[in-house]
Amino acid sequence: MRKYVITSIVFIVIAMLYCSKTEATNWETDLKKASSAAKESGKYMLLDFSGSDWCGWCIRLEKEVFSQKAFKDFAEENLVCVLVDFPSAKVQPKELKQQNMDLAEEYDVKGYPTIIILSPDGKPVAKTGYLQGGPWEYARHLKKIIEDYKAKQ
Repeated sequence: MRKYVITSIVFIVIAMLYCSKTEATNWETDLKKASSAAKESGKYMLLDFSGSDWCGWCIRLEKEVFSQKAFKDFAEENLVCVLVDFPSAKVQPKELKQQNMDLAEEYDVKGYPTIIILSPDGKPVAKTGYLQGGPWEYARHLKKIIEDYKAKQ
């Protein structure tokens, strides 16, 4: 019985930590809300087209980059992040599924992960994906994309 109680407590603690980690990332799923926030703040949008529960490279990008403090700090200052998810086992509302399918068609997404960067006013800036090197390298990569776009304007 004692073993069961300890196992249950450990499971609950792990579940709480996972939930708080997920909430701390501040990823939006509603493109309209994200667009409004980007316009209001002047931040660029990062659309992460992901198969979050089945795509190995998507899971790796989340684990190695998006969940790391260095990326979160960069994103908080520079980006409005949107998860455009195509899960296998997770249940999504019908409206969210339709929004995500429409976005994949609009941005010609053929594989996962695909990352689309949009300007604060919603204009396409760049398309990228997984990049080795961890959160600092990924942040540097995105910063260069944004700086190059700004230089052309």
